[in-house]
Amino acid sequence: MDETDKLRARIQGLRAKTLENGCTKAEALLAAAKVAELLDRYGLSLSDAEFATARCERRLYTDARNKRVPIGDCIGAIASFCDCRVWREKTATKEQRFAFFGLPVDVDAAHYLTEMIDAALRAELGRFKTSPAYRDFRHPERHLANTSFLVGMAVSIGDRLMTMKAERQTGDGRELVVIKTSVLDAELKAMNLQLCEAANASRIISADAYDAGEAAGLTMELAARKLA
Repeated sequence: MDETDKLRARIQGLRAKTLENGCTKAEALLAAAKVAELLDRYGLSLSDAEFATARCERRLYTDARNKRVPIGDCIGAIASFCDCRVWREKTATKEQRFAFFGLPVDVDAAHYLTEMIDAALRAELGRFKTSPAYRDFRHPERHLANTSFLVGMAVSIGDRLMTMKAERQTGDGRELVVIKTSVLDAELKAMNLQLCEAANASRIISADAYDAGEAAGLTMELAARKLA
């Protein structure tokens, strides 16, 4: 296998290992750190000529489970972290899905991290539902509390990913991002794909549940640092 195939196989190996038994509290951000290391090492090994001939790919992310989580609140940070683009699409049946676009190894990484973070959100929501704070919500309020918790946690994780991204963008890492961006921009222009930024829809949240979700995201970060 060439280096691209080896890296894609490595990412798939990480995926199988970390998702087979669910996602523990710190695994999502640990996975992000490991993926960043692999991607940067791989990218810096490529020549300008190899980048010039690289071709991007588009891959869809669809949540096949009935119980949805607001992954959209950190999907942009995931794509940026992996040097990809991402946009939301609607199917013929009006269902929403996300499309990642970038170099193949970057798309692999973004797809993997999305699965990991999705699993972490679900696991932490389950823990939140057994907490004394959750029992304080009346039954009619619990749906709003669930959503608010997930939004708070997703935003917290997205913020951490963007911080990690900034920490990587020094020296050769910054130049690598510039090269990848030029490849992406050129291919998107050739596709004549019109993308627009969606307006942020206002929504009602429970402040207490949102804060609990934000705290869960920060706790994941601290646990990841201890295990790293």
